[in-house]
Amino acid sequence: MIDTPDGKIGLVPAIPESTKTSLAQRLRQHARDRWPQLAGVHVRYHGQFAYVEGELADGRRLPLIRLRYGGSASIWGFGLYLASSGKYENQILPTGMSAGTPQEALDCACDLYLSY
Repeated sequence: MIDTPDGKIGLVPAIPESTKTSLAQRLRQHARDRWPQLAGVHVRYHGQFAYVEGELADGRRLPLIRLRYGGSASIWGFGLYLASSGKYENQILPTGMSAGTPQEALDCACDLYLSY
């Protein structure tokens, strides 16, 4: 269930297979272009969520973000994985918005976890 602009509660749409495919492709390409520290990007799905992990050169995987599908393939809600709690917490992107492109969400997490 999600809140709609008119205040009504609606069903959360399932993530279409075509959106799952394009999301994974876009994130992998963005990581190749922007984050050479990542050897790969892995996406798994559960309900309205896409969970994104980054793979390091040594094969270790880092949980990075949880994306929340709201019906648009281009704009997603965003939760950052917090290693301190082992949970995802909703975040505001650097744009000041609570939703944005998957690439913006990936950049936010990678800026935090890979910029060392």
